[in-house]
Amino acid sequence: MNRRSLPLLLAAALTAIAAPVLARSDVTDPEIPRSLPGDSPVSVQWADPDAFSDIRQSGNRWEARRGNWVVQIAEHIRRRAERELPPGSTLEVTINDIRRAGMYEPWRGPQLDHVRIVKDHYPPRIDLDFVLRDASGTIVAEGPRELRDMGFLQRAGSTMSSDALRYEKQLIDDWLRRELRPALVQR
Repeated sequence: MNRRSLPLLLAAALTAIAAPVLARSDVTDPEIPRSLPGDSPVSVQWADPDAFSDIRQSGNRWEARRGNWVVQIAEHIRRRAERELPPGSTLEVTINDIRRAGMYEPWRGPQLDHVRIVKDHYPPRIDLDFVLRDASGTIVAEGPRELRDMGFLQRAGSTMSSDALRYEKQLIDDWLRRELRPALVQR
């Protein structure tokens, strides 16, 4: 092997290693399933993330597409709802739109064009449809919901967490507390 072919070989090896990782880090990848797998009383599916407000209106579509944040939000819904549901009850959730807290502000320059700026006028938003059934299969509650939190930065403790999705997860937690407990207790 000569000196000229070493950089080419190294670049090819790095590309081969990085390509699968980069491909998996795009939430809009059509190869990624649009629902959570597994046997659970909570099923979560979602629309095409490429149509989500977070990507279309982010200020930086390329950065907004990175990661697996849609799956993380869906997993949080499942995990939290499983704790709330009584035995035999089921919940079906379809996420129609997500707008994460914050926004990319490309006018701040190239050093910050990849940084999500969180301000009170960039609140989190999740639009979803759901169907809640009791143990007999009767629909207890259903319909579309628009989850919003205009005061997300004023919550005690929310700024102490390092979780990048803490504001969205708080929206979900609030919705599940409001929606599931009263609907199932009334039955």
